[in-house]
Amino acid sequence: MIKKLLLASAATALLAGAASAADLPRRAAPPPVFTPVPVFTWTGAYFGINAGYAFDASSRSNSSVFGVPFPYAAPGTTATFRDRSQDGFSGGAQVGYNYQFTPGSGVVVGIEADAQYLDFGRNRNNAFVNGAVAPGFYVTDPRGLSSLDYFGTVRGRLGYAFDRTLVYGTGGFAYGSGSADRSFGGYAGNDSFRTGYAVGGGVEFALPTESFLNFFRSSAVTFKIEGLYVNLERGNRNQGALVVNAANLVPVAYSAIGRRDDEFAVVRAGLNYKFGSY
Repeated sequence: MIKKLLLASAATALLAGAASAADLPRRAAPPPVFTPVPVFTWTGAYFGINAGYAFDASSRSNSSVFGVPFPYAAPGTTATFRDRSQDGFSGGAQVGYNYQFTPGSGVVVGIEADAQYLDFGRNRNNAFVNGAVAPGFYVTDPRGLSSLDYFGTVRGRLGYAFDRTLVYGTGGFAYGSGSADRSFGGYAGNDSFRTGYAVGGGVEFALPTESFLNFFRSSAVTFKIEGLYVNLERGNRNQGALVVNAANLVPVAYSAIGRRDDEFAVVRAGLNYKFGSY
């Protein structure tokens, strides 16, 4: 009888222990791990290419008739220069660096340098001559853009980023040069290095990193649309039409028929590959 009572007590104790264990709180499951998505920033170095259209923005003189002096032409000979718009293809490459103060949206500062080919049409400085120019000489007008072969800029950039969209203004130093070949309407010395300034602005968009355009596995590929105004000042800005010795391309006479600056505008699209911060 006592043995049965002991067995019953043990069984009761085991059942009570099991019930108590069931009432204990369970261990909490570990929280899920979240991987934060990187915030886009424009900070980083980049390089790219661009192509667009350039057109004349020069201020023109109303007087375009040049009286060719004797003995370089028969008495009364005149040359009329047509103020024809000059425009053509522009293309090249750029390299730069941006710094964004706050990732996501915020102010962006940067610097960019570019080099560009220009094709303004190489026979547009030709004149309509009424009379006879002496053999061995020709008349040209160095005021236009026809002799300009290339230009480049070194500019600062200041803008504001709306996440992956950047709106910016830009400005800085500009340079350019042309050819002294007669087919460019040029003359000896006309291929001198010219300097000036450039100002403009644009908008740039960052494409998805996995874009099919990301050939270089850069941190971002960006696409931009940009407009620039370029003014290249000339050393002899008041010099107009020239009579040139064809044998050595040296001017022998000129007439100040009005100033025409080397000014032009460029509208272009570009593609950049950015490296550095995401």
